[in-house]
Amino acid sequence: MSKLTIKIEGMSCQHCKMALEKAIGQLEGVNSVEVDLEAGTASIEVANADLQDKIIETIKEAGYTPVQ
Repeated sequence: MSKLTIKIEGMSCQHCKMALEKAIGQLEGVNSVEVDLEAGTASIEVANADLQDKIIETIKEAGYTPVQ
């Protein structure tokens, strides 16, 4: 199991937080997601670190900007 932390730009409210947690949490292999609105990050526990590209794509599809 791996933990990824991704910086995300464009989040401004609780709706943003909940939308991202739902979108990322639905991906196969994601065990848990915690979005920190103040820090602008998502901490994601995954079965396999290879999921990072799919997670980043999901963040973009949700309308936010992942910063690497």
